[in-house]
Amino acid sequence: MIYNYITALVQYGLEHGLITEEDRCFAVNSLLKSLRLDDYEEAFGVSGASLEDILGALCDYACEKGIIEDSIVYRDLFDTELMGCLTPRPSQVSAAFWQDYGVSAELATDNYYRFSGDTNYIRRDRVSRDIKWKTETEYGLLDITINLSKPEKDPKAIAAAKLAKQSSYPKCQLCMENVGYAGRVNHPARENHRIITVDICGGQWGFQYSPYVYYNEHCIVFNYEHTPMVIDKSAFDKLFDFVRQFPHYFVGSNADLPIVGGSILSHEHFQGGRYDFTMAKAPIEKNYTVKGYDDVLVGRVKWPMSVIRLSGENTDRITELAAVILEKWRGYTDENAFIFAETEGEPHNTITPIARKNGRIYELDLVLRNNITTAEHPLGVYHPHAELHHIKKENIGLIEAMGLAVLPSRLKGEMERLAQVLVNDGIGAVRSDPILEKHADWAEEFASRTEITSDNVLDVIRNEIGKVFMQVLEHAGVYKRNSEGMAAFDRFVDTLN
Repeated sequence: MIYNYITALVQYGLEHGLITEEDRCFAVNSLLKSLRLDDYEEAFGVSGASLEDILGALCDYACEKGIIEDSIVYRDLFDTELMGCLTPRPSQVSAAFWQDYGVSAELATDNYYRFSGDTNYIRRDRVSRDIKWKTETEYGLLDITINLSKPEKDPKAIAAAKLAKQSSYPKCQLCMENVGYAGRVNHPARENHRIITVDICGGQWGFQYSPYVYYNEHCIVFNYEHTPMVIDKSAFDKLFDFVRQFPHYFVGSNADLPIVGGSILSHEHFQGGRYDFTMAKAPIEKNYTVKGYDDVLVGRVKWPMSVIRLSGENTDRITELAAVILEKWRGYTDENAFIFAETEGEPHNTITPIARKNGRIYELDLVLRNNITTAEHPLGVYHPHAELHHIKKENIGLIEAMGLAVLPSRLKGEMERLAQVLVNDGIGAVRSDPILEKHADWAEEFASRTEITSDNVLDVIRNEIGKVFMQVLEHAGVYKRNSEGMAAFDRFVDTLN
């Protein structure tokens, strides 16, 4: 039976263009080596089996034979090893990409994105489990995702990771050295990972897709050098250099300070993709002029966070003005608005930039950020406040700032339980439930103004989660959406003249 699944996996590789008929014997022998087999008999494949089914059966065999332990971490390491047996060499992938690019940038990314799924680097089966919906707000439709594609580690793997020898290779999960890496219990396997080298402002950068694709064609662009995140004029120039080469993609950067930055500040990287975020469609609610930059349109975006949009046909002029705004913001203090450039020598102000091309016009959105903390808000004043932590406690990075909530997997079970309790036991039972108690204040508030039935309960809960995310973004905005906050926003822009 094991031969049927080996045959099925090889056939999958042939059908998806990962290998050719000339590669068949080599692929079979590579799989036999991983499965500790010395013999092979040509067999029929497995009719109707998906890639997930095939890899699952091969992992089951490996567990039964003691080749791997039966846990999600070890199974992931092993099925990636198996897919590595079918994945072309990096030079072949790169050559195919640039040949496609000679036709069009869109063809190149279309084929590379499909390839990244076909190799199971993007685990389509897991990504498809993510729960997604949109919520209408005064700022437009916000995207909400409960992330189920990133597997939870089991206790045995966690314990093994603590005991594992510490390694600095690769230095982080973004480094080039991940390509083809076998992985370990505390670092994912990447035998099926291939990166495209692109020139960004004269330097070598890697272009790849995120294995968790939170939105369509979610890509990562990273410096070949393991160098820290820095937001400066050169960062703005790099963003636009990428957009010029891939004008159908947006690209942005997380901020370069803790709390308001991304999860990896030690390695310079950007995130982009082919998706129209609601922030990109948000209108300009007030126009400004900056002396000496009449050729650049400057506007305040109608958005829960504090965003300045620069637009024009000349990217050099846009990045020059962006650098002026960044420098001014880095040193800007407005005590009346609780904006402090630094406290006790610790800098607080930075920017989350996003670049895109809209027809002939280039746009650069500058999200003003500040990471100051207080005793009342120890995780950040401009961070989700404690009353929202039952839904979202994590940092607000680039993706969230653009209008997409990436919510923890625990919410799936909690929301299903909440729906059941509201319908069967009533709102009074929520506070006494040990799992749901943290949601009680929120649930009591929306239940008091909404008629809840078995038919609408899940829709009501999803809509209310979306409203919480809108509040999350408003908390993260350094200038509040009221007359005082907008006046303070204007005061900052006035300092540019």
